[in-house]
Amino acid sequence: MEDVESQTQAEKLMKQIGVKNVKLSEYEMSIAAHLVDPLNMHVTWSDIAGLDDVITDLKDTVILPIKKKHLFENSRLLQPPKGVLLYGPPGCGKTLIAKATAKEAGCRFINLQPSTLTDKWYGESQKLAAAVFSLAIKLQPSIIFIDEIDSFLRNRSSSDHEATAMMKAQFMSLWDGLDTDHSCQVIVMGATNRPQDLDSAIMRRMPTRFHINQPALKQREAILKLILKNENVDRHVDLLEVAQETDGFSGSDLKEMCRDAALLCVREYVNSTSEESHDEDEIRPVQQQDLHRAIEKMKKSKDAAFQNVLTHVCLD
Repeated sequence: MEDVESQTQAEKLMKQIGVKNVKLSEYEMSIAAHLVDPLNMHVTWSDIAGLDDVITDLKDTVILPIKKKHLFENSRLLQPPKGVLLYGPPGCGKTLIAKATAKEAGCRFINLQPSTLTDKWYGESQKLAAAVFSLAIKLQPSIIFIDEIDSFLRNRSSSDHEATAMMKAQFMSLWDGLDTDHSCQVIVMGATNRPQDLDSAIMRRMPTRFHINQPALKQREAILKLILKNENVDRHVDLLEVAQETDGFSGSDLKEMCRDAALLCVREYVNSTSEESHDEDEIRPVQQQDLHRAIEKMKKSKDAAFQNVLTHVCLD
């Protein structure tokens, strides 16, 4: 039943991305189910704030050689890289950047879940690994995106299961095969919070690396402006002050903090107004004090999470 659903999903996605008259094997169909529907990929560079330098480098090294292929076809040096690594703390926009890159470059985006390759019978993993690359080549230009790539291609050890070790070796061999045809426009893009856990052989295959770090002051201010751009915010709110108070916050932390601040206005309205007189226009704008309260809540949450990590480390 699951295989039938995967095939149906794959066929639907293939039509939506405009692929016709391309025959796929059973294993390629299974991987095709992980194609991201371009209609659902709304992210653009304008949705990403505070990472201008990274975006500029990505445009130059990845996107331009794909979009202007004819300008670079006589140079092996100027071909898009076959491996790109986005690394840094969680919640800083690595997945957003990968999707925006694919959309900007006009690439088909395969959001590969490692469990697709590892939760199979013996021998199936190698066939599926081969299908990842054969499908990507048929659909090129394409990006094979692996989130938390360290969980899939971490340092190899003697404790690895034989089937897993064989699958990893084949995955890397197929990856190397992309380099034999310099005109091939398939990129493996990975994201990780723990680059130190990646196999050194994987690192060699990902020479183009971008550190997506915690946002600095000006970056936090830019992110806050983007998050609150279309929200009901009091005109006296000082976002620079908010940015100064949120040192150490990731982009996702800032978004959650702003959501909490907006919810304070909703709760206040609900608690102070009878149900009969509810009028959505009466919800007041987000004020500086709401953001301050939300910041304190987020800081307590982050402190509690940190203490929990320390406790586990001590117990181990």
